[in-house]
Amino acid sequence: MGVITVKDFDLKNKRVLVRVDFNVPLKDGVITDDTRMQRALPTLKYILEQDGASLIVMSHLGRPSEEREPQFSLKQLEAHLAEICGVKVTTAPDCVGAEVEKMASELKAGEILLLENTRYHKAEKKNDAAFAADLAKLADVYVNDAFGAAHRAHASTEGITKYLPACAGFLMEKECLFFDKVLENPESPFVAIIGGAKVSSKIAVLESLIDKCNTFVIGGGMAYTFLKVQGHTIGNSLFEEEFIETAEKFLKNAEKAGVEVILPMDHIVASEFSENAEPEAIDSVDIPDGKLAMDVGPKTVAAIEDRIASAKTVVWNGPMGVFEFDKFAKGTLDVANAVADCAGTTVVGGGDSVGASLEYLEGKALPGVVALRK
Repeated sequence: MGVITVKDFDLKNKRVLVRVDFNVPLKDGVITDDTRMQRALPTLKYILEQDGASLIVMSHLGRPSEEREPQFSLKQLEAHLAEICGVKVTTAPDCVGAEVEKMASELKAGEILLLENTRYHKAEKKNDAAFAADLAKLADVYVNDAFGAAHRAHASTEGITKYLPACAGFLMEKECLFFDKVLENPESPFVAIIGGAKVSSKIAVLESLIDKCNTFVIGGGMAYTFLKVQGHTIGNSLFEEEFIETAEKFLKNAEKAGVEVILPMDHIVASEFSENAEPEAIDSVDIPDGKLAMDVGPKTVAAIEDRIASAKTVVWNGPMGVFEFDKFAKGTLDVANAVADCAGTTVVGGGDSVGASLEYLEGKALPGVVALRK
């Protein structure tokens, strides 16, 4: 079941409102990484190429308080957006209201009106119907190209679809197709690599993929609850006592389903949780007292690389260790390189899209996607 896309609509002489994810990092008002803007470009350029079409762009930026804090103004993105799109861009003083409606109505074909931060309004997160209707007044067609925000039922991602014909941009379509392929008809061997600190945040993904996977790799802090369940010593490593039964049940279900589970078989440990801590290699599953695991060891990495190399489908969500600390990032970086070299379909969920990708993998319906389904 695909999504309706911009190509399904006749955009001739239409004003098109596109929800993008321009939540880019800024330093002193300067964009330090424009990846998110670049990823939206194919959709924006396609709309601008349609005869007589004009473009209205909206996004959130950061987490502004009730005050309209200037460091979260989308005005800071105006010049760069004009440069990469090669057209005139004007920033509106707000994202709704009479003045913005007038600017939208006077927009000429091939021009862009950049709306102010949608999160300057509390009504955005509340998915307020009146606010969504006001956004809809600005255009003839709505396009959602912000997969990273698709799991949130906000006015600019879900509410607005009740008031305007809605479709997906190319980036949203690509993300949905990837996840649909993985969830509905994945090619085998299928390897799922799930990491991160806590079992509690990832257990739904583990359970939803158990009947689709051939191999499960469990890394990061969450792995040590599973190792403890298996009777291993874990020293001072992260442990969620309240998830012992959950971990036991998962391991039993995996065994029953004939799914291989790879847990850390060697470790890089430290005496304290600190980026200045000295790494120590432990060539054993068991971790000595007084030590805590900070990364997976070389034997574990080799086993993961081996499974990835022959995989036709790989889903990866979450780091293998404390990758924020350079001394303990190697396991995560090695896995990243292996996934990058894999010839199969690979889906990596993280950063801002982590919420959306996790919920998609859990089999949940994303509000921003449901509204665009055929």
